[in-house]
Amino acid sequence: MSAFDDAMTLYKAQVSELNLGISDELLTKVAKGLGPSIYNADSSKVSATDSEELARVKNNFLIKKLGMTDAPELDAAIADVVNTLGSSNRNKYRAVFYALLVKKFGKEGVYA
Repeated sequence: MSAFDDAMTLYKAQVSELNLGISDELLTKVAKGLGPSIYNADSSKVSATDSEELARVKNNFLIKKLGMTDAPELDAAIADVVNTLGSSNRNKYRAVFYALLVKKFGKEGVYA
């Protein structure tokens, strides 16, 4: 298996374990969109305790990639995803995190 397949196995296991309802197709497209960052142990995960990291998720992904407008709903959605994945879960995979945000805002068309 390739490194991408290995990463996808981890992501699919988390989606299944937490019953997140993310399609394999969306998860694959989001993971491919993240490029080589999914292969680095640090950048492949979102640190929910790092406010700068969460600001990057909001600015670089929600606003720039998904075309959202900065609003309190964005911060609320990020907090909701953190809770969904479990605040004590140290493995908040970026691809799963982002796929949940895409789904939450109905922006699957960005990855069509």
